[in-house]
This record gives sequence, C-alpha cells and structure tokens, in this order.
Amino acid sequence: MSLTALESPTPLDPRKFQNPSITAKGEQRAHVALRALETLWFNTGTLCNLTCRNCYIESSPRNDRLVYLTATEVASYLDEIEHHRLGTRLIGFTGGEPFMNAELPAMLDDVLSRGLKAMVLTNAMKPMHKMKPALLDLHRRFGGSLTIRVSVDHYAPALHELERGSRSWKPTIEGMVWLASNGFDVHVAGRRFSEDSEEAVRAGYARLFANLGVAMDAQDPGVLVLFPEMDPTVDVPEITTACWGILKKAPNSVMCASSRMVVKRKGAARPAVVACTLLPYDPQFELGESLAESSDAVRLNHPHCAKFCVLGGAACSQ
Repeated sequence: MSLTALESPTPLDPRKFQNPSITAKGEQRAHVALRALETLWFNTGTLCNLTCRNCYIESSPRNDRLVYLTATEVASYLDEIEHHRLGTRLIGFTGGEPFMNAELPAMLDDVLSRGLKAMVLTNAMKPMHKMKPALLDLHRRFGGSLTIRVSVDHYAPALHELERGSRSWKPTIEGMVWLASNGFDVHVAGRRFSEDSEEAVRAGYARLFANLGVAMDAQDPGVLVLFPEMDPTVDVPEITTACWGILKKAPNSVMCASSRMVVKRKGAARPAVVACTLLPYDPQFELGESLAESSDAVRLNHPHCAKFCVLGGAACSQ
C-alpha cells in the first residue's frame, strides 16, 4: 500500500487560476450561484493540537491566523438566519480543532436550542475529552440533532499516523469509541490518498468498525465521508462554463451553491463570511461581514474548486 502523495505529480501550470473570469486557455471560467444557504460553517479558530502533513488550512498548535470565534459572534449569524428566514438546516463547526475553543459548548447549545442541527469536525483527542460532561449534557437534551464527525484518515493506523503524526491513532480511536458507546451520532471522515479503490477503502473501514464494535455503516457516504486529497501545487484542469455539460454536473451540486463559512482573521474587528470551508485565506473568496452580503456567485478560480468540489464531487456537509 503506497501513497500517491509520495509520487512525483505534475506541478500546477503557473498560468492557471490567475484571472477570476477567464482560464489560461481564454475560456469563460465557471461560476456558482448561491441557490440556498442550507449549511453555515463556523471556523472556531485554526489552533489545533496536531500538525497534520497535508492540512488544507495549515492548522497547528501555533497557527492563529484565524482566531477563536465567540458565542456572541456566532449568535449574531444565527439571528440573521432567523431574521431573514434563510431556511438553513445545518450549522457546522470546524477548525483547527473546535474543542480547543472554550465557548464551543455554548455555541452548540445556542444552535440546538433554536431547532437547528449541528455538526462538529474533530480529531476526538484530548481537547474533546475535556468537554465530555458538556457533550453528554447536550446529547441528553438534543439527541441526534448533534453529529460528531471524527477524522480517521485511513483504516490502517500507519497511514493515519503518516498524515497526523505518531501516537495520534490510539487517542482518536478511543474518542470515537467513547462517542459511539454513549449514543452520539458519530460519522467518520477519511481521505482518498492510497491507491486502493473506494470499494476497498470502505471495506477496510467496515472491518475497523466491526473490530471496534462500533455500529457505523461504512458503505453510507454520509456516515463515512471520503475526501479527495488536495494539493494546490499539483496540476488540475480549470473548470469552464462548458465543463458542466461535459462532466454532466450541475452548478447546484457544488458546495458553494448551498454553504458559506464564517471566519475571524487575526487582528480583525469582526468576523467575515467566505465562500467555503476550503478557502479561508484567499481574499478573492471573502464575501462580506454578513450573510446578506455573501450571496454573490463564486467564480471557481482555485485548484481546490476543481480537485475537491467539481472533479472530486465532495462537500464538507455530506
């Protein structure tokens, strides 16, 4: 079993992804309109207890480029959803490691008390364990409205730790088992970085879940989400308006047609809304400070747009 990331891929053509409207070949770049804000993500801060090898957001114990959001700041966006009757169904929390933000339980309480569903992306390690009492209380009061998605990058411990560092496997698995044994709605996020087929990868996770006594369906793409690898330095086709027909895909199927993310940059007075969870730093994807300002169409002017969303068919809210 080998990692494709260890091979020598073709480097990205520097002429690509330069003009927001026109590709390197002079074709019209594809764009995606917001059809409905079904999912709103909050990046609770980029600080993390791990430094993963290929973290798209470069989270680490030292990266505070996105600072901790407060429960009051989150509430202002939830108020906006209610005031404008946006019909948002899911509120997601990502990081960094969300459980490192001390106000996460208050944020979750606010979301769930409003009748919305919540999802937290976590490595299920020590920061989560410190919040076990709060999690159990939320589960008791709101049950299945709260989903915890645990990042288990591969069913093989060695490949998981190649991404996340030595001694990261055991505490993550212990955290996942604790969640499952206490009745939480637990999902898993894996990565497609091995040469195995998707069928083989899902079978590997199925064996892992069975061995752990965890009742999760590895064949359900909503329960076990397999994300494609993302490396902005590797060549990938630019997506043009003609690609929708060629690929038999609709713009509405892409993540930025139904979601946005709130971030707070270090030194900023207020949070900002960005196009999606994958592009928190690129200023061309910052859409304003309010949800009302963030409804503009998004031009797919980044390798992640092509690799993850259009060609990879992935979405963080799957």
